[in-house]
Amino acid sequence: MVSEETQKTLAAFVAERDWDQFHSPENLAKSIAIEAGELLECFQRTSNPDPKRVREELADVLTYCLHLCRKIGADPEQIVLEKLETTQKYPVEKSKGSSRSTMSFRIPRFTFSRDGVADWKELDEKHYNWPAVYVLDDGRPAGNTSRPRDIYVGETRNLAKRFREHLATPENQQLKYFRPIINERFNKSVCLDLESYLIKMLAGDGANRVLNRNNGITDGQYYQCEMYRDGFQHMFDQLRADGLFTRSIPEIENSDLFKLAPFKALAQDQADSVEEIVNKLLTAVERDQGSMMVIQGDPGTGKTVAAIYLIKLLQDIGSFTTLEGLDSDMRFYKFFTASNRDLVRNCRIGLVVPQQSLRASIAKVFQSIPGLNPAMVMTPFEVGKSNEMFDVVVVDEAHRLNQRANQSSARQNTSFGEITEKLFGADDYNKTQLGWMRKKSRHLILLLDSEQSVRPADLPSEQLSVVIAEARASQLHYPLKTQMRVKAGSYYIRDFADYDFRLFDRVSSMRAEIFQRDAEVGLSRMAAGFAWPWKSRDEKNTMAFDIEIDGTQMRWKSTQTDWVSSPNALQEVGSIHTVQGYDLNHLGVIIGPDLRFSHAKGGLYMHRESYHDKKGKEGNPRLGKPKYSDDEILRFITQIYAVLLTRGIKGTYVYACDAGLRSYLSGFIPRSHDYDAMDTG
Repeated sequence: MVSEETQKTLAAFVAERDWDQFHSPENLAKSIAIEAGELLECFQRTSNPDPKRVREELADVLTYCLHLCRKIGADPEQIVLEKLETTQKYPVEKSKGSSRSTMSFRIPRFTFSRDGVADWKELDEKHYNWPAVYVLDDGRPAGNTSRPRDIYVGETRNLAKRFREHLATPENQQLKYFRPIINERFNKSVCLDLESYLIKMLAGDGANRVLNRNNGITDGQYYQCEMYRDGFQHMFDQLRADGLFTRSIPEIENSDLFKLAPFKALAQDQADSVEEIVNKLLTAVERDQGSMMVIQGDPGTGKTVAAIYLIKLLQDIGSFTTLEGLDSDMRFYKFFTASNRDLVRNCRIGLVVPQQSLRASIAKVFQSIPGLNPAMVMTPFEVGKSNEMFDVVVVDEAHRLNQRANQSSARQNTSFGEITEKLFGADDYNKTQLGWMRKKSRHLILLLDSEQSVRPADLPSEQLSVVIAEARASQLHYPLKTQMRVKAGSYYIRDFADYDFRLFDRVSSMRAEIFQRDAEVGLSRMAAGFAWPWKSRDEKNTMAFDIEIDGTQMRWKSTQTDWVSSPNALQEVGSIHTVQGYDLNHLGVIIGPDLRFSHAKGGLYMHRESYHDKKGKEGNPRLGKPKYSDDEILRFITQIYAVLLTRGIKGTYVYACDAGLRSYLSGFIPRSHDYDAMDTG
């Protein structure tokens, strides 16, 4: 496939210029994507580009691919043949007549005006009597830094009529172009699915302000849906070539904006919970009654997604001016009535996110979604200090709300007492941030998982149990069970046939695998328990290595906010505070020397001296806890690692510093090829 002489020539070319120092797998993967973009530009305005330029750009792509193969020790010919051997997704008998061959067509662009629509209507009967999808936009160029492009996606059986309705709506006067997407094989189910796909991809791209309301995007199954969905990528490619998308599908799907935007299709239990909560909330508002509801779910069941979706839906119900564009088949269509609008119009909503990193990521999402505002995303302290009541407070990761404990700064310690005294008349040490939320809201919605509490300052499990029991007694408890993150499902430790779950004997091998996964699919990271001091945090010592294991040196995270997407994240190690609430493709988890295993000691035990989170083990004299026991700290440490082990969508890699724990885990986790059996100790 590629001659040995060609590969030697490339290697010599790099060596002569000393470029190998810059050729990390990450940089090479980025270069491949960049050069592929330049190749795509050859076809942006024409289907017959300059052949010489195409060959030059294609050569650049191939060159970087060969460099990456050499860097990671892969034989180009071998990996291609292996892929052909193992890939059974598109066998010949199923590929013939597939959507790629039967749904290939152009997506033209027309001027969005009465005359333009009238002239276009007469060209084909399908323009006014056929299921179709369409895209409207305001004509702003991609990458406009002052303001993203306004864009709307819809589906209809009568395009010409729908376009006239849009033209008569004042909110749509800024839209300048329409792109009809029509195919003779389309039906209603396909169009709803394609509409949903384009909405979530355009919202996740980051260059668009999607104007669609959140009235019940679906992810339904229908005849030959996989075939049709294969064809959606063809449409994506055309729209990207026309400038509507600025990033590739993997880039979009790996972004926080895609993962957190309120345009994802909900799982059945998510949709059921949202529907019931809106029903109960509207009833409570109408009767002028307060309420407290609980959404409870394990890691990866989509609690954050449900919270953002719910807030967007409430904002849309309270602000709609016309039913134009709303499909009566959509699940939440029934909520868009004048009486409901009056109930929640100007409703003051706050989304409380205790974790700093996740809060910053969600605020960025709210910045780009009509009807949402980053000021709605708040800390518990901001809600407590507010002089106004909130109509609705939604608390994500409510188990991370604090009881009275030593805070991260003297200012926050002072504020905790001041807020408590302001709300309850005295600085009562038994009052918690949960008490603040109940005092400051007419309607409180808590999203929680008591098994994700990771510090003594977090709400005690006993208090969370009382809250859950109260919600159940009031029939306001909504469990989420569908696993949305880990592809192996809720029980992936016992069922990982389609999940990359491995135990490593060397951390260096695990790190190399994470680098390779990041080059392949992106968003692959390393994380660990706080079992090493954070030396590089000192401004005078930023180049120090924090973690050293058998000669492998690593640093803790260099930023507190949005670490998973930061430029240096792949080279660093994250913590529970930077990955809790996030989805990653692969995560390599280092179980530090703070957690150990010994049969002689009865199983798992914690090593206090190896646990370096001061807030994770300090006592709380105010509440009569001058010191937490080893068993109490062990519970937090094991919950930290349990949370880390459920962040990976495609795979989770594990390395345990303690030889006894490594040996114990080898009975549950498939061994990587680097694994050497060890005694339990």
